[in-house]
Amino acid sequence: MSDTQFDLIVVGGGPGGYTAAIRSAQLGMKTALVEREHLGGICLNWGCIPTKALLRTAEVYHLMHRAKDFGLKADNIAFDIEAVVKRSRGVASQLNKGVAHLMKKNKITVFDGHAKFAGKGKLAVTKDGKPVADLVAKHIILATGARARELPGLEADGKLVWNYKHAMVPTMFPKTLLVIGSGAIGIEFASFYQTLGCKVTVVEVLDRIVPVEDAEISALAHKAFEKQGMVIRTKAVVRGLQRNANDVVATIEQGGKTEQLTFERVISAVGIVGNVENIGLEGTKIKVEKTHVVTGKYCETDEPGVYAIGDLTGPPWLAHKAGHEGVICVEKIAGLHPHPLDVLGIPGCTYCHPQIASVGLTEQAAKDKGYQVKVGRFPFLANGKAIALGDTNGLVKTVFDAKTGELLGAHMVGPEVTEMIQGYAIAKTLETTEQELMHTVFPHPTLSEMMHESVLDAYGRALNM
Repeated sequence: MSDTQFDLIVVGGGPGGYTAAIRSAQLGMKTALVEREHLGGICLNWGCIPTKALLRTAEVYHLMHRAKDFGLKADNIAFDIEAVVKRSRGVASQLNKGVAHLMKKNKITVFDGHAKFAGKGKLAVTKDGKPVADLVAKHIILATGARARELPGLEADGKLVWNYKHAMVPTMFPKTLLVIGSGAIGIEFASFYQTLGCKVTVVEVLDRIVPVEDAEISALAHKAFEKQGMVIRTKAVVRGLQRNANDVVATIEQGGKTEQLTFERVISAVGIVGNVENIGLEGTKIKVEKTHVVTGKYCETDEPGVYAIGDLTGPPWLAHKAGHEGVICVEKIAGLHPHPLDVLGIPGCTYCHPQIASVGLTEQAAKDKGYQVKVGRFPFLANGKAIALGDTNGLVKTVFDAKTGELLGAHMVGPEVTEMIQGYAIAKTLETTEQELMHTVFPHPTLSEMMHESVLDAYGRALNM
């Protein structure tokens, strides 16, 4: 082996890592990327993309059961779980190959293996315990991502208790399912299995589901899920799991009472932990807090020349945040002048049914920060396009600074809101006030008109409600 020198080495080929590598190559730097498992990372192979393929199947299945509402006839509607999973894996595979093509197109050297610090600016890459290469670079970006958190007694075994990977490739379809945790991952899987006919129970330790969202949106989502037949238990804790041959008995504590319920399968979705182990951090000045690497506003760590991006660092743990961090980090290294990441400008999306999307401060968070707020709301029930789609369960909510008209936050629940939220994200980036939004012409008939109406409502000017 001989040292291989680069201007920049990226460790991890997920959405943050491969984006950083591409931007580095675009800026003329000799770039390498080290990936130990699969290009595209968890997001592309086991997260964002394949789960959306599963949820699309559930959406179509739901619509087929409503065929009569649209003047159509559909009988003997059923699904083949093996075929559903096969389609999802095919989508992931296609995109994995796409990332490999992008690496080749941008002349990025890819090393298949596990990277570990071997001195200042040095990385030793191994595969299955065997040496692959010794790499040297002035700049190193860590993008090693994260994995599912496991709590004592609730560990996934792949058979009866699943993590997100197991839940994505089921070999059987359970009749009853317990989902522990109601964040985006938990609620998306709960929605998928419930829509396909499983009896789902969600247990959340906090006082409401999707707790990072605006309380009003959480409440509307809660009501919608229960209407679909989902059982939701908030302020509840799973104290233990008894694993039998073909089912699991869960001990659930809620309101001071404990009961035991039986489920065919369990999904544990209780958060993530950063992949900080076995990469040689102990030989550096890098700080780790709660399994995540501490970084500055340009993704720099306390070790000169070393940076960290994506799920390895702080929240929100989102693929688009990781990709944007990668660009910011590389451009700073290249001597450009990128804007630091504004966390409040990052939209969050949950692809359950109904969908949930948001950007900026919730109403309560804005008040807690001392803002006097103006709040606008517009229901899907009053929108022509939503009525035509046959899906009127939803709300668009906007929060403004009463003094300046600054858009502080936007929150939505309903069909296609994950596509609509970007309009508000752009508005926040441009520091738009209510006046610019009011003067913007929204096309008719669209769901996006509700975004306009919600702004108007915040100032007592709603036209169609």
